[in-house]
Amino acid sequence: MKNITTIIGAVLACCLCSMAFAGYADDRAEIENLSNRYMIAVDAGDMDAVMAAWVPDGVLDWAGGVERGTAAIRKAMTGFSGARTASVPKDAKSWPRSRHFITNHVIDVTGDTATNIAYWFEITNNTPQKDVQLVYFGHYEDELVKRNGHWLFKTRKVFNESESNRTLFYPGLGEKDPHQK
Repeated sequence: MKNITTIIGAVLACCLCSMAFAGYADDRAEIENLSNRYMIAVDAGDMDAVMAAWVPDGVLDWAGGVERGTAAIRKAMTGFSGARTASVPKDAKSWPRSRHFITNHVIDVTGDTATNIAYWFEITNNTPQKDVQLVYFGHYEDELVKRNGHWLFKTRKVFNESESNRTLFYPGLGEKDPHQK
């Protein structure tokens, strides 16, 4: 009888552990998909999809400044990247593009909140040589919340390490001040 109780206890413990891991895996997958959908929407100029990734009181901190709330974020993002497609001539057979990519997600989930740190880079074929070149690179430091069963950005800090908001070191990436011993 003692062996059966031990076996049942072990099976229950495995099931509970497995369920907890599955919950984390689901959250992580949704957060990665949110980030990916956001990048694709930015490049496509789909501002409705971009804005669907945010809580109403979200904060975007980027090279363009700090935008508070979805109305301010929408205004700042309008005309950015793919939102400039209106400039394509009517007789165009092709159109040079830029694409944003996101990688190396480090996601920590605690209940209905999460943090995400990820690298990003942008490439373009809009060059005089008509080749592909790296334009910018940087990283995101995100705070997310789960609302109505879905993850959304609460705060997104965009560090463009090619622009004015680059810095000597990034504590969020685990870097230490090189001047400190």
